[in-house]
Amino acid sequence: MLKIRSAKCPWASVGAAGALVMLVTAVHVFMVPILPSSLDFSGARRSVHHRPRNVLPGAGVVDSRLRARFPADSYEAVTFRAAPWKAEIGRWLAGCHAESSAVNITEAIGTKRCEKDCSGNGVCNYDLGECRCFHGYAGKGCERVLKLECNLPSSPEWPVGPWIVSICPAQCDTTRTMCFCGPGTKYPDRPVAEACGFKTIVPAKPDDPKLTDWTTPDPDVFTTNSSKLGWCNVDPEDAYSSKVKFKEECHCKYDGLWGQFCETHVECICINQCSGHGHCRGGFCQCDSGYFGIDCSIPSAYSVAYEWPSWLQAPVNLPDLKNLSNIPINVNAVVEKKRPLIYVYDLPAEFDSHLLEGRHYKLECVNRIYDEKNRTIWTRQLYGAQMALYESILASPHRTLNGDEADYFYVPVLDSCLITRSDDAPHLQMPEDLRLRSYHTLEYYRKAYDHIAQRYPYWNRTSGRDHIWFFSWDEGACYAPKEIWNSMMLVHWGNTNTKHEKSTTAYWADNWDDIPLDRRGNHPCFDPRKDLVLPAWKEPNPGAIWLKLWARPRINRTTLFYFNGNLGPAYEEGRREDTYSMGIRQKLAAEFGSTPNKQGKLGRQHTANVTVTYVKSEMYYEELASSIFCGVLPGDGWSGRMEDSMLQGCIPVIIQDGIFLPYENVLNYNSFAVRIEEDEIPNLMRVLQGINDTQIDFMLGNVRQIWQRFFYRDTMLLEAERQKKLFAEEEAAWSVEVSKLEDGDDVFATFIQRMIRWLPAAAAGVASGGARGHAAVPACGLLNLNAQHNVHVIHQRLQELKSSSSSPAKPPQQQSRRTPPPPPPPPAASSPSSTVTTGAMPPSASCFQSQLDHSMAMTAAAESAPPCDGFGGGRPQLDLKEFLQQIGVLGEDDGGAAGKHHGPQGVGEDDGEVADAFGFGGGNSNAAEFDWDALAADMSDIAAGGHGGGGALGVNGAFHMDDLDQFGCVPIPVWDI
Repeated sequence: MLKIRSAKCPWASVGAAGALVMLVTAVHVFMVPILPSSLDFSGARRSVHHRPRNVLPGAGVVDSRLRARFPADSYEAVTFRAAPWKAEIGRWLAGCHAESSAVNITEAIGTKRCEKDCSGNGVCNYDLGECRCFHGYAGKGCERVLKLECNLPSSPEWPVGPWIVSICPAQCDTTRTMCFCGPGTKYPDRPVAEACGFKTIVPAKPDDPKLTDWTTPDPDVFTTNSSKLGWCNVDPEDAYSSKVKFKEECHCKYDGLWGQFCETHVECICINQCSGHGHCRGGFCQCDSGYFGIDCSIPSAYSVAYEWPSWLQAPVNLPDLKNLSNIPINVNAVVEKKRPLIYVYDLPAEFDSHLLEGRHYKLECVNRIYDEKNRTIWTRQLYGAQMALYESILASPHRTLNGDEADYFYVPVLDSCLITRSDDAPHLQMPEDLRLRSYHTLEYYRKAYDHIAQRYPYWNRTSGRDHIWFFSWDEGACYAPKEIWNSMMLVHWGNTNTKHEKSTTAYWADNWDDIPLDRRGNHPCFDPRKDLVLPAWKEPNPGAIWLKLWARPRINRTTLFYFNGNLGPAYEEGRREDTYSMGIRQKLAAEFGSTPNKQGKLGRQHTANVTVTYVKSEMYYEELASSIFCGVLPGDGWSGRMEDSMLQGCIPVIIQDGIFLPYENVLNYNSFAVRIEEDEIPNLMRVLQGINDTQIDFMLGNVRQIWQRFFYRDTMLLEAERQKKLFAEEEAAWSVEVSKLEDGDDVFATFIQRMIRWLPAAAAGVASGGARGHAAVPACGLLNLNAQHNVHVIHQRLQELKSSSSSPAKPPQQQSRRTPPPPPPPPAASSPSSTVTTGAMPPSASCFQSQLDHSMAMTAAAESAPPCDGFGGGRPQLDLKEFLQQIGVLGEDDGGAAGKHHGPQGVGEDDGEVADAFGFGGGNSNAAEFDWDALAADMSDIAAGGHGGGGALGVNGAFHMDDLDQFGCVPIPVWDI
């Protein structure tokens, strides 16, 4: 029987409170483990399967107490960790981020062997028991050697074949499509790349460039005659001392070689340099025995546990599984982590490792290479951000191997490598892709989607809404395949297409306008409700860091406005296309150009303290740091000007309508940047001169506070640690300076904060393939482990709750609620093997009832109310709205309709009021009895995949128990179970 205790509260609150208590009780009963894992180290509980959800911020109801505690400033920003965030996001981070508690995650350690141990030509994935073969090898055991030709088919006109990057008149390595001098030469491993192996056409005029005759190989590169321009037999010592001649068109373009004559073998670039558990072979990590993954960071059961990476180390010593005669099927280690948890797919090598291993230019798509002493050289490759983020995620404590516990799923396709390699070898040609790199890239992403959707269960749970893809090229995710558009897109180009509806690049091969709609769909390039713009890569400049250019005071900033970059066809060395930069840079130069164009003219409004020039300057960073405002304008899509401005402490002036900059949908740009509409370019100086000194100082101050959020410090520190192990006594200047940057959050920290706050749009009941709906801003505790649940388990445990509902409450133990209960004793091992099993028996429903009675009383004595075993201390917290919507109790954000069993319809209001009635399983606040059979039927339907309509409790907001006092009821009544 269900009875309502009398209290001076409105019936709406009574019904809501009772509903909340029922569901909180049920959830916490369901949360305890049912079966122990086969090998759980550390004795923590194993979590159940769940459906991770990731909802947009910014819409819905913000908890009124957070609004009062963290009011927005006059710029409508709320500060969190020294950064001005959009108010609703800043409030949540400031009020709730610190409350996220560590959780115990069960990580599965792989035990499956691979066929033929991959024949020494690949790495075994011990989770799947499948080989990941090196470039040029295939087969289940990597036993098959591929023949990847360097040259296209020859013809009388093209004896070696038409030009292609991999073209080779010498010895072709058909596993990597790379060209070398080959057998019979003194230096057979010396590259003969591109123009090196062909005749050079002598220019008719001294100032004309040299051209290459791609139809005629140059036999002199193989000569031993010191008077000819040789290469393959030239001794470096003789060449350096000018005793012999050599062909200047020959270079060391391939990774792993150093010196004018490639005489020194050096470290290649690999993801995280194989994490200390492998060897980098040209971009592909050849892992040590017992390790796997793109960076060899995943241990198998055959590795030594104490050598595991820090993100996977369990809190207790683990046995050495190498010596076990019988490895169990499941080996699990319980690791303490903080959410959000990110699962990284170990994709087939064609999507990442092969693209690195097969690249023909060592600087392409990577953020570093190594010199003759194996010291790090950071590149100026703007596309290096993709590698930087990938490395940070892989080495982060937010990473998990447990997809059932993950909040997000990262799909690591390296498009920055793919696009630069498109058409660079016959096996990467684009004959069917309209000769567009954009279309070629789309098809690669679609193949990756097919792979994860078919091979893993995670995509179909949310139609990919909790998946993350990085599109790093010029126009970002404009050419993302339609199948993955539900996911979160990480980009550098936030074009919402509200103004610029078509492709904005002037480079024809990247244009996406002609991609068929049945492949691309009709989505925009960027959706600020779900996507995120990340900063481009910028190399660490030790001089700039040492000088603290970002902190230069205003008195030393004498230039009002500064922009340096390509200004289009009217200027020397300018891009010829009128469509370059969508004409925006050209408009700026026409008004304020400070350097004469081809006709000798300056801008119409040029003035002394405004610099708009195309002339490259060796003092570029110094000039930025000497300016108050700096222009941020597009190029072929995005450019790196926003990052340049922030890193040198200059206020960004953004001129690109409808196109978001890094973090612009989460940080409050009004606090540190200025936006000018494209049509207002002629009025630019009047706008800037109208900003008063107080505003300027305020914005400069914010730039100084957040500049590191545009800097990939985390990946630099990872590399610094690796370098210190090699050069302990002589640390590089960049490492010294970056290591001093202890305060402030960088790109990766900002990304993680954003992901913590990104909550489930799927809860809005969006149909598969549709746009995301708005969801309510949650209260604290949404990402607490206690919010993880599984409807299958809930359905299974309902009968336990029902059968125990009439049990009398046991007297509570006298124990402080802030003191965690002692751990339960582990049960006996299930077998005499090395399997270790630990776990807790579920606490009774009556104990929960007693605890809830204390918690709901809202009196001073309630603060010391003891918890039930298994709670871990503290009041239970969960995202009730998400839970109610998932199980069909709560209607959609508009109030919803009656539930499956036709409970009374709720009336949801924007201010978070509770509906007049509660319809769950046919029950409501006026019912004499709660219909357990209807409740079980609801859960059975949901467990089977059905969702018989929304429920009747119309609440626009998410609640936990501490929120209940906002209804003004003391005490808040509870239902007797």
